[in-house]
Amino acid sequence: MSISIPTRAVPALPLRATVLFPGVTASFAVGRPRSLSLVRSIFPGDLVVALVQKDPKAEDPGVEEMHTVGTLARVREVKRRSDTDYALVLEGLRRVAVGSLQNAPNGSWQADLVSFEDTEPPTASVEEAQRLHAAIQAMPALPAPILNAVEAVVGAPDELADLVASALFGVSGSDRGGSESEFGAAVAILQERSLKRRLGSLTERILSAKAREEVRSKIDRDVRKELGKHQREAVLREQLKAIRKELGDGEGDAGDKLEARLAELDLPADVRTSVDRELAKLRDGAQGPEGNVLRTWLEFVAELPWNARANGAETTTLNDIEARLNADHEGLDDVKKRILEHMAVLQLRGATATRAPLLCLVGPPGVGKTSLGQSIADATGRPFVRVALGGVRDEADIRGHRRTYVGALPGRILGALRKAKVRNPVVLLDEIDKLEKGWMGSPEAALLEVLDPEQNRTFTDHYLDLPFDLSEVLFVCTANQIENLSGPLRDRLEVVELAGYTVAEKVHIARKHLLPKRAAELGIDLAKVTVVDETLTTLVRDYTREAGVRQLDREIGKLLRGVALALARAGTGAEPVTIGEAELRARLGKSRFEDEVREAVAIPGVATGLAWTPVGGSILFVETSRMPGRGGVEITGQLGDVMRESARAAFTYVRSHAAALGIEAANLDGQDVHIHVPQGAIPKDGPSAGVTIFTALTSLFTGRAVRADVAMTGECTLRGRVLPVGGIKAKVLAAHRAGMKTVILPKRCERDLDDVPENVRNELRFVFVSDMQEVLDAALAPFPTVVGSADSLAVAFSG
Repeated sequence: MSISIPTRAVPALPLRATVLFPGVTASFAVGRPRSLSLVRSIFPGDLVVALVQKDPKAEDPGVEEMHTVGTLARVREVKRRSDTDYALVLEGLRRVAVGSLQNAPNGSWQADLVSFEDTEPPTASVEEAQRLHAAIQAMPALPAPILNAVEAVVGAPDELADLVASALFGVSGSDRGGSESEFGAAVAILQERSLKRRLGSLTERILSAKAREEVRSKIDRDVRKELGKHQREAVLREQLKAIRKELGDGEGDAGDKLEARLAELDLPADVRTSVDRELAKLRDGAQGPEGNVLRTWLEFVAELPWNARANGAETTTLNDIEARLNADHEGLDDVKKRILEHMAVLQLRGATATRAPLLCLVGPPGVGKTSLGQSIADATGRPFVRVALGGVRDEADIRGHRRTYVGALPGRILGALRKAKVRNPVVLLDEIDKLEKGWMGSPEAALLEVLDPEQNRTFTDHYLDLPFDLSEVLFVCTANQIENLSGPLRDRLEVVELAGYTVAEKVHIARKHLLPKRAAELGIDLAKVTVVDETLTTLVRDYTREAGVRQLDREIGKLLRGVALALARAGTGAEPVTIGEAELRARLGKSRFEDEVREAVAIPGVATGLAWTPVGGSILFVETSRMPGRGGVEITGQLGDVMRESARAAFTYVRSHAAALGIEAANLDGQDVHIHVPQGAIPKDGPSAGVTIFTALTSLFTGRAVRADVAMTGECTLRGRVLPVGGIKAKVLAAHRAGMKTVILPKRCERDLDDVPENVRNELRFVFVSDMQEVLDAALAPFPTVVGSADSLAVAFSG
């Protein structure tokens, strides 16, 4: 075919990852600005040169980014699909070389062309053309149209070469499904000036394709013979296995990536041995359920933080850590001090040489145990993971399931480490005292290894079945009642008690944390709302009665919702709002808690005691009456055995020491005593009510009233000794909340006052006693005072 080649200013069309061979007609999508300028200026019958750009991703390739050999083509059709989308149908005519490339006036490319002729005579390629023809005829199962087309051009070697090249590579490259290697081979064929070498390259590719087809057929026969009538999915998998075996290939893309990830890990020697063994099984072609189990296990190993650490403690000063803890939580000095000590050791010795503490925060609900774990993580620059243990009753939740089980999963501990992605995070084991014990084992027993500093360096999860070092994890446990934990588990924990907040601390928390949080949730600008301190104090004292601040948070939310309603009704012209006590009572209603202590102790025989409960300290009351009888004692109010014994011991001491206590014998003879504790629906027990009951009985029989501002706790004996009791911090805080001025404590509990906030200690007077007479000297008024009925008396007790 003889075609006149224009030499100057020929429109040029860059093709992205596409090769157009001579003799081929193909359609191309056009959408780039330069190409659109070209398409809008040409018509069917015009000539263009199709060039191949070197970088398929380049949106606007320059001169140096395009190959210098292309295909001269005739425009067959121009289809306009939209303003920015055309389809251009080109017919390849012959190879041409680009002498130079310039910008055309319309913004497209134009090229100056030179001839691209074969330097060898046509007869030199006849032998190679015959080899190519023979190779094509030897190919099995070629479509008839291709064979007919080859026979039609067998006498023209150049046309034969272009036809075979287009059949081998198509008109497309890597952007339309071909591989990058095939695209590179197609470009090399197009740029080859020698027809003889083009024919030779094509012959070699056809012979290689024939060999691959023969191998594939052999593999197919072997697989079919082995599997027989198995399902199609199994056939395909075995074919894949056989192909990889013939080629000496590995697991494939996914398997290679997993193997590369595992190779990059710095694993302990025993772990590396196990991983290599499982990888070998996977390479050998483990499929089906076994292959899925192996792959899932190896992926889990790759996701664990074997050596990754958070380095926040190394770059943060102790003062910054302390400031962050103080900003997030009011009080809680013991916990903050322990965290600072640990961070100091980390900075002195280094992270890898230090064993993390195992803290257990014990206290009533709402005092900030859970949020303190997040604050510790933020202050120390470590990831934070919370593991909720409330209601967990299966050992596998802690240790995981063995891999042999269907649907096996790792335990929550290693799951937390995988989520944290470092080996030294802060892990909060929340509600550890709510663990259950079921037929599937005891999760509390499984925690013994996790929380043992001597054992957790080699913690073994059933699913992983390999030792993992947990010694750098900072475990923080939370519990409401430490008594619910077994002795061995308690022995492993560093217990820090959080008794609750004082009124001043609650006011500060409300001002600094709760008000801004609730205002942000409700869309209120605090610049327009003023809540005075007296209002917050009233809110704490009269509307909440708790150790924590959850109820306070709810009351603040209720108060601000009313403010939000008023501001929304007022619109943009709303005036600033100041919430005083009158506004507080108008929005929240009457006070929920009254100061009934002073009224209760205004009668002889009334004493105020301090009680410990799971939700903090509190004050409770007991009513007593005396009446003619036979000297019996009636005790009611759902009291436990220990408290009943304390009441009987106190009454026995009063009767046996009546003369020393100033009680007339006539007041004891023929008198029955009834002791009743109100709130009968609540079970009550404990020995620390003994001092309170003794004081109340002495007041009853002597007619001397107990001082209205005195509260007490302690266990009494028949010898009149006062023994120590627990829960001192919670009880003292309860006395402070109730407005007491004097607190009577056992002498041996004096050391426990170090746990009480300093501002509370400064506002209270403490009397430490070792016998009953010291209690009476501090508690009883100097003369009888009777108000109301002397036969209905109340006494508060300590649980």
